[in-house]
Amino acid sequence: MPTLADLSTGSLATVTDVTANDPAAQRLLELGVTPGVKLRLVGTAPLGDPLEIELRGYRLSVRRSEAAVVEVSLS
Repeated sequence: MPTLADLSTGSLATVTDVTANDPAAQRLLELGVTPGVKLRLVGTAPLGDPLEIELRGYRLSVRRSEAAVVEVSLS
């Protein structure tokens, strides 16, 4: 299953699962990265970390390591 960290810039995806059970994963869930939400990878920093995603009408920057626990399906 692809993860948020695997997406390329401009890709649209739907969150299917957040696979970790740690404070970083809990933070993502609290910020609205929940199963069923549609998101778009807006861009990445010059060195590839962090990633900027757009979901629920706002933009969020996440570390690549945090993005690796968010499973997605491509839209």
